[in-house]
Amino acid sequence: MTKLFSRRFFLTSVASASFGHVAFANAPLSSLRPTARGGAQGTAAAVVRQPATPKALIDSAKLGGAVGFAVADLNSGKLLETNDAAKGLPPASTAKSITALYALDVLGPDFRFSTRVSTNGSVAGGVVSGDLFLIGGGDPTLDTNALADMAAQLKGLGIREVRGNFYYVENALLNVKELDTSQPDHVSYNPSISGLNLNFNRVHFQWQRTGDGYSVAMDARSDKHRPKVYISKMQIASRNLPVYSYKDGGRFDQWSVARGALGKSGSRWLPVRKPGLYAADVFQTLARAQGIALKTPQQSNRTANTRTLVTHSSAPLTRILRDMLKFSTNLTAEAVGLVATQARGKRVTSLKGSGSEMSKWANSTLKMGNASFADHSGLSDASKVTAQGMVNAMLIARRRPGFAELLKPFTMRDANRKVIKNHPIKVNAKTGTLNFVSALSGYMTAPDGKQLAFSMICADTNRRRGIKDADKEAPKGGRDWNRRAKALQQKLIERWGAVYG
Repeated sequence: MTKLFSRRFFLTSVASASFGHVAFANAPLSSLRPTARGGAQGTAAAVVRQPATPKALIDSAKLGGAVGFAVADLNSGKLLETNDAAKGLPPASTAKSITALYALDVLGPDFRFSTRVSTNGSVAGGVVSGDLFLIGGGDPTLDTNALADMAAQLKGLGIREVRGNFYYVENALLNVKELDTSQPDHVSYNPSISGLNLNFNRVHFQWQRTGDGYSVAMDARSDKHRPKVYISKMQIASRNLPVYSYKDGGRFDQWSVARGALGKSGSRWLPVRKPGLYAADVFQTLARAQGIALKTPQQSNRTANTRTLVTHSSAPLTRILRDMLKFSTNLTAEAVGLVATQARGKRVTSLKGSGSEMSKWANSTLKMGNASFADHSGLSDASKVTAQGMVNAMLIARRRPGFAELLKPFTMRDANRKVIKNHPIKVNAKTGTLNFVSALSGYMTAPDGKQLAFSMICADTNRRRGIKDADKEAPKGGRDWNRRAKALQQKLIERWGAVYG
């Protein structure tokens, strides 16, 4: 197990960052540069404009709910400015930054996931006498290209026939049908999870008008392959709403789509609810393309006395986490979080239970206080953290070599949302967005080079609770609220750069 932080650090900078400093809620309202005096020598142009106060910025944003933030000097740990910093609010996807630290600490930066094909029989003359097993190791980045390579490697071993059954094994991780049951059925960012995860457990749905009807296709496409998927089926329904509906078809996922919503043509990714069967279905198709016929996939939880024929290894954990933070992939966060909890010797029975274990680790190791994670991705709004706790985590995490570089640059924009090139303030942070929740945590460098750690959480939880199920994908007013929240976050960052930089 890799230890993330030394005891010496806790006895020095952690204590100073968390205790004994006053939160300057009424921070200086003007630049520390001298202003010109009035009279003949002084002009209005020489006066330095005072940055708006936090209260003025928050009031002008008109978000409702709560705005919690904290900002601290990165080197000393001194807390500079706060607002509702002790209020528990949903972290949204900023939780993934904590998950990344959790996984790095427990698993180490060089950890790799593996997916295997094995057999319990002998191989002679190109024939496998026993059964074939596709065994998942929880890899959240497994894709169609990787399965195609594994099928090609089987052929490269001279295998042309499997006389036994074909099994898939997905019990390396907890099997969950939906990451968050409060989300709409059809959103691809809320898939299932198991020990076998393919293409982030998404299936590609494409439609094309043909005469009076439509042709539809469900596939597991990649940049090199486009295998048909048989365990996901789509029906065109004569309705306008709901656009999509789902039901469990036993051996397959049964989807229907409203005819009135299709138009001429289009496509989208839909979540998979039977991840192990999905991966086995696609592997069977790819093996057939190599001339290897496999029987109908069956689930198995037993892999004793099997011999590995082919192994696919994932990229190192550091690269996986960088992509997770860049693209905010929920499946990756849940997979690495679950594996980390298991590696600590904890029994996992639910995402909430694993999130609770991460909470204990974060409150102890990162000095987050009373953080409570209901999952590892932040998709559930049942998770609660404080801005002060997130800043403590950022201060401690800065001692982790390379962590700040895992966070992506935050783009600064003007009033028309156009990117400001060469903005004097540089920010590396993790964003987080739910309906009526917007969060940002990370690091900023002021124009004079001073480095700060910060966390901001804007959340109108009452308005979020009032969203009807039919409106959850795009609630009325949600986009405008999010735009104003992000504008507020940038204004606060610019304020801190002026006042403390």
